[in-house]
Amino acid sequence: MSKVSCGWFEDVRSFRLSSIVTILVVSTGFAIQYLAGGVGVPVLSWPFNGVFLAVFAALLVLLGVAFRNKPFVVWLGGIPLGLSLIFGIAFLSLLGGVIPQGGVTGASLPARLGLNRIFSGWPFLLTVLLFLSNLGLSVVWKTIPFRPSNLQFMLFHGGFWIALAAGLAGAPDLQRLIIPVYEGRQNSRAYIPEENRMVQLPFSVYLDDFSIEEYSPQLVLYDPGSDRVIPGKSGSVAEVGKGYRAVWPGFEVKVLEYLGHALPDSSGNPRPADPENGIPYARVRISAAGKSVDRWLNTGSPSVRPGVVQLGRYFLVMFPGTPKVFRSGVVLSGSRGRKPAILEVNKPVEFDGWKLYQMGYDEKAGRWSQLSLIEAVRDPWLPAVYCGFFMIMAGNAMFFWKGMKRGGSV
Repeated sequence: MSKVSCGWFEDVRSFRLSSIVTILVVSTGFAIQYLAGGVGVPVLSWPFNGVFLAVFAALLVLLGVAFRNKPFVVWLGGIPLGLSLIFGIAFLSLLGGVIPQGGVTGASLPARLGLNRIFSGWPFLLTVLLFLSNLGLSVVWKTIPFRPSNLQFMLFHGGFWIALAAGLAGAPDLQRLIIPVYEGRQNSRAYIPEENRMVQLPFSVYLDDFSIEEYSPQLVLYDPGSDRVIPGKSGSVAEVGKGYRAVWPGFEVKVLEYLGHALPDSSGNPRPADPENGIPYARVRISAAGKSVDRWLNTGSPSVRPGVVQLGRYFLVMFPGTPKVFRSGVVLSGSRGRKPAILEVNKPVEFDGWKLYQMGYDEKAGRWSQLSLIEAVRDPWLPAVYCGFFMIMAGNAMFFWKGMKRGGSV
């Protein structure tokens, strides 16, 4: 038998063995999950997850250097096992994407197998650990002894190992908290939604001012009998402005005058006011059966009664506009002193290792809300994950650079 035939036969046998081992690992994970009553993998937080990851990496280096010629180690770090494990991880990820996560409770078979918590269950953990072993050994072999020609492989695969390992090991240390704080008050306690409890923060948040910018209001016809809004003939609800016209069966409404920020005077007539206190007013002309009448509408506020017009069994109402921007002016106090900041949606502020996001407010009160909901996020492993991603990008850059050099030399 030729060397080529022998090599092909060995590859086929190695792929077959790797596939069987992958199936056994996934099956063993489901068996452990079932015997544990559906309970997922015990959570290791800092410093235990850091110690585990350091010991795991050290063992891989020891295996790769001291036992690199042993058949078992060669197979453990080989391509056939790596490809088989990738298919195993893809299969488990498919299950996690198709089956609703967290939606199964009780002692049912899906719950005991952990199908509702795939990414925190034993099958996923065992498969990923074996994949990290396979990937780690390949990186060790390309790193020791060091050769410049292996740098691209080291950066790409080493970065992938760091990003994946740090992301999984650091997941228990990720904290997402909700800080409720009222205007003019300070709060140093936060709420954990998953655990339904309050915790003490290492810093405090003082809400100096909460404000909302709204789009223009909307003119609608409300039917209290069916508790629904009746659209105009155009089928859409547009923003109110001077000259705006809306038509319903039997009558027409035209906006003659619009005041974005106004308050009623002593006689009840609207007068321009400052944006913080004023509310939208619109003078409309309602035409029906050849007759017309002018009326003032307003959106209402805690101190001003909403101005509506009754039209038979309907009510002509001016709804407040949807929020355009809402922000919190806060003062953060912690071990590093005090820091004034403005929080807006998708514009986080960093403080004492935390990222603070504007999350929400009292939607029933609308722009008059005195409550601001702030999300606090802390992920101490994120720099390690970013480091892995940057290494991957550097490896890709070297790959394309080498390809361009080879293409230019032809």
